[in-house]
Amino acid sequence: MPTYEYECPKCLDRFDQRRSFTDESKVKCPKCQKEARRVFSPVPIIFKGSGFYVTDHKTDHGHSAPASSDKGAPGDTAKAKAGSTEAKAGNSETKAKDSK
Repeated sequence: MPTYEYECPKCLDRFDQRRSFTDESKVKCPKCQKEARRVFSPVPIIFKGSGFYVTDHKTDHGHSAPASSDKGAPGDTAKAKAGSTEAKAGNSETKAKDSK
């Protein structure tokens, strides 16, 4: 049988009482014998397992890793390619000057 918390509206006494789910009789205060009312309180929430904290990390879960190990921004690869093209152009100009 579950235990319920009750409060008397007259004397403000709080008390617990075990009652059956099917019991429909009124509950009386043990001090003043007035009708008591049931007190409802919030249920505590318990977070179990991983994934609830900022410090937790996402796991792989069987997915394949990305092909490149470079984790730069998408625009970084275009800049790197442009930079390597400029470097090649600079090398050819240096070679042209050296041959003159």
